[in-house]
Amino acid sequence: MTEVSEPALTIDALGKKCPIPIIMLAEQINHVPLDGVVAVLADDPAAYNDVPAWCRLKSHKHVGSYELPGGGWSIHVRRNY
Repeated sequence: MTEVSEPALTIDALGKKCPIPIIMLAEQINHVPLDGVVAVLADDPAAYNDVPAWCRLKSHKHVGSYELPGGGWSIHVRRNY
């Protein structure tokens, strides 16, 4: 099942090295409603793997990672609690 939801919040972490994108996500995920989607924009290759791993650790859902036209990804996370 693939469901694409419009992000309730976009975090611009382009140009920032890990773990900064994850720290930004952890600080801001509670600002979206339950089941809301946060898009993390990141171009550090570590973020491509680290954000989904953080989701597994924290029991949030990694919805998908989508390539950005200018490089990097929009990594979508659904808030579960």
